[in-house]
Amino acid sequence: MNRYLPKIAITMGDPAGVGPEVCLHLLMHTPTLERCVPIIFGDAAVLRRVAECCGMALAAQVIAHAEWDQAWDQISRPTIVDFATAESHLIRPGEVSEITGRASYRFIKASIEAAKTARVDAVTTGPIHKRALNAAGIHYPGHTEIFAAETASDRSCMMLTCDDITCSFVTTHVGYRDVPDLLTIDRVLEVIEISHETMAHLRGRSPKIVVCALNPHAGEDGLFGDREEERIIAPAIALARRNGIDVEGPLPPDTAFLPARRLATDCFVCMYHDQGHIPLKALAFDVAVNVTLGLPIIRTSVDHGTALDIAWQGKAEPTSMFEAVKLAARLVESRRLVANCHS
Repeated sequence: MNRYLPKIAITMGDPAGVGPEVCLHLLMHTPTLERCVPIIFGDAAVLRRVAECCGMALAAQVIAHAEWDQAWDQISRPTIVDFATAESHLIRPGEVSEITGRASYRFIKASIEAAKTARVDAVTTGPIHKRALNAAGIHYPGHTEIFAAETASDRSCMMLTCDDITCSFVTTHVGYRDVPDLLTIDRVLEVIEISHETMAHLRGRSPKIVVCALNPHAGEDGLFGDREEERIIAPAIALARRNGIDVEGPLPPDTAFLPARRLATDCFVCMYHDQGHIPLKALAFDVAVNVTLGLPIIRTSVDHGTALDIAWQGKAEPTSMFEAVKLAARLVESRRLVANCHS
């Protein structure tokens, strides 16, 4: 295997969910293996159990986590870094527990450290279960917040992307009643700017950004809401335009995602979680990729949950994992190209 291929750390996700199964699929997916060296941060015993349940192979070498510090620079083929969870024999498919929450968090923390120390080129995360995390005393609402905290990033946001549609988010895992108070001119501008930067890398040109309004009919000139469009969103858009960004809005959310608009738009900036997740998952549930923007490291993720109801049954759809890893490799290549141009 070409030693210049990007090394991508893939976290196994919650062991009781479909994360282990999609990791096993990845290790046998030739088109992805031609783009990168996958390194699974997980539990080898769980992966073996899932492989047996699903009639799949475990197509990778296994090294103990204790060996990682000495072995990382010699890895050139698919590898499992085994964290050997002490209670792994107690893990059952589909069962939420503090054991699986603690294990999945351990995989994430180690993968972030590996990326921060340049032992891997990027991280792709498998799905975690927020209730399991909380049961283990880990009170983060999701991956995005964990990565922001662990990398000390105060300028980050979530983006979901596929060929048909891309959305980034001003707020994510919060209740609807909390969204208006979290909107500020600076935050909306920040998401517009980092979305523009990322799409410029991916498209190789200046992208077109569309910003969604918060309220129905974009507030109807203050009739709906608390004039968030006039007080916050429109001023942020004006500042972005002044900085040379091609951006339009705020547009009413119910018409922003029509087919003609999607064809002309590189990224939609959404004010809250479901505003962008609903159209994106309706259009591309199995192929969309989650990216955390604004971090000093590259992080992509599957755009689906743990699917506990079908865990360890051979029913998991692995396409989102394939796409997430391929996008991570693409972003690594883009950064390398930029670095070479500046050297």
